[in-house]
Amino acid sequence: MSDFQSICALLEGNALENHCTSNNSLYDDDDDSSDESAFEIWNYLRAVMYNRRSKMNPLWNDLIVGGYDKVKKEPFLGLVDKIGTAYTDNILATGFGSYLAVPLLREKWRADLEEGEARALLEDCMRVLFYRDCRASNRIQIAKVEMTGDDDDAKALVSEPYEIDTNWDSVAAREQMGAQDGGW
Repeated sequence: MSDFQSICALLEGNALENHCTSNNSLYDDDDDSSDESAFEIWNYLRAVMYNRRSKMNPLWNDLIVGGYDKVKKEPFLGLVDKIGTAYTDNILATGFGSYLAVPLLREKWRADLEEGEARALLEDCMRVLFYRDCRASNRIQIAKVEMTGDDDDAKALVSEPYEIDTNWDSVAAREQMGAQDGGW
């Protein structure tokens, strides 16, 4: 958590420095042209993570950066790991999700998914992760990035935390629970 807070402080410091050193007279008050794009943030984080790894003091986080690339006029999704390895893809996950959720997403995702179908697919992936990881919680949040009109601006919407439905009534689960004879 402290490494994540350090990364957030770096990004906030960069944003403040960019805001203070930009020529604000070139931009309207409502224009966010001085803001860094998701691609620029991803590239900056790649350099930071690689630099820290090279100094044998890595920040112990894997990061996914999502947003909209204003230059290419398309959505952007990129991953940077703790040693500075960086790549982009349409489907990304970190940790246990990269082993269990990514194959499910690649199998069932299609470009014309409606929002409800996409949410159900994500909930299915999170349910599988919950069942397979003893440290997991069934309490999740889902975020989406959407365009806000013709000006190529994007905004992120994050849901309130909620619990996904789970069911432990399978025969295999009952047999294993019954074999424990009341606990340790």
